[in-house]
Amino acid sequence: MSDARLMRVDQCVGWRASLEGRLVFTNGVFDLLHRGHVDLLERARALGDALVVGLNDDASAARLGKGPGRPVCSVAERARVVAALRAVDRVVVFGEDTPTALIAALRPDVLVKGDDYDADVLPGADLVRSGGGRVVTIPRTPDCSTTTLLERIRGTE
Repeated sequence: MSDARLMRVDQCVGWRASLEGRLVFTNGVFDLLHRGHVDLLERARALGDALVVGLNDDASAARLGKGPGRPVCSVAERARVVAALRAVDRVVVFGEDTPTALIAALRPDVLVKGDDYDADVLPGADLVRSGGGRVVTIPRTPDCSTTTLLERIRGTE
């Protein structure tokens, strides 16, 4: 990973230890980056002093069952694009089915997901809350998803 904002978990844990202020964490596949992704990341970043994005590797992304041929873009491509966004301070790739271990290692002050997730059962939410942090769900941008974008591209909408 050549971009300084792309880090291994151990590197990000060290960076986090030196961070002053509130750390915000979110995660996802971020395949075919679109306006909804950017909206979520900008709104997440506004909740703290730094934003770390946990990015599913290709195998864990495929296990999420988002459809055949997903992810479209490789983890290296997705990481590079997400790291280039002004709202994102660090990107960490993970291979587990949930980001719980990454959340435990980073101890974010704020955990963010889209409002299509239930904050009460969100992986890692209990860890964040037990450390005095909070869990925030952000309304999704209407009519804006990778699935919708792929349907439009394929002409199947």
